[in-house]
Amino acid sequence: GARVSALERGGCGRSSNRLALLSDGSRACVRYGVSPEQIQGEALSYHLAGVLGMQQRLPPMALALVEPRGPRWEPVREELRGSHWAEGSVVSLTRWVDNLTAVVAPEPWATEAGAGRRLRTLSATELGGLSPAQLVELVQWSDLILFDYLTANFDRLVSNLFSLQWDPRVMRRATSNLLRGPDGGLVFMDNEAGLVHGYRLLAMWDPYNEPLLRSVCIFREGTARRVAELHRRRSAAAELRRRYRAREPLWARLGFLTERQAELLQARVDFVHRHIAHCRAQ
Repeated sequence: GARVSALERGGCGRSSNRLALLSDGSRACVRYGVSPEQIQGEALSYHLAGVLGMQQRLPPMALALVEPRGPRWEPVREELRGSHWAEGSVVSLTRWVDNLTAVVAPEPWATEAGAGRRLRTLSATELGGLSPAQLVELVQWSDLILFDYLTANFDRLVSNLFSLQWDPRVMRRATSNLLRGPDGGLVFMDNEAGLVHGYRLLAMWDPYNEPLLRSVCIFREGTARRVAELHRRRSAAAELRRRYRAREPLWARLGFLTERQAELLQARVDFVHRHIAHCRAQ
């Protein structure tokens, strides 16, 4: 509900995005998509995280309509003229989070992937040797890997794996679109490739996404329980639609998943459920 007091370039990704100062004193990254499906992917991924019980890992997000003559944007009408944003476009506003730092993939992914070896799961003996802090870190990464598998998001750890063919040390560098908050928790940034764009490119990216998921056999209990419920009820798309429509007044301007995309989401939930069951059997 806050008005936009100022728009600044830089700090929010591509050049078409802006950093907004809001009238309540907070800041937000305003994302303007090259195509509307990028904003749709960002919004749907955010609400799927809520369905999965991991929305705290993503900065709060809401959609807004670009209306230069409307009360929200009136103070920045001149800045909007220079932004080349189309009037009537839907943009996403994501709360700015201070003091974020870069994140490097932990073991075993960094070492094994960097050495060109097939990713493997940690054994019970290896897990038993980890400290509570290391286990907390691992389950955050397993949430991330599970989330990116369900959304088919290739623009994070998977893109690092892909880049190994050119850069053998890429896994020792910061992971794309992933940062660490001041409390030590991982922050999943920039999810616009999820669910829509990513589903069109499954053939290219699943050879990386699927082995990454199979390399994880430790999960948060709450995440595993939600996946089991979505599998049993076959309700992944229905629950996502219900949450999206209830919390996003502009949802109709972007639309929802197609029937085929909804089927793909459920199929991927079912695959994750089978994998977790396999891990339990081990």
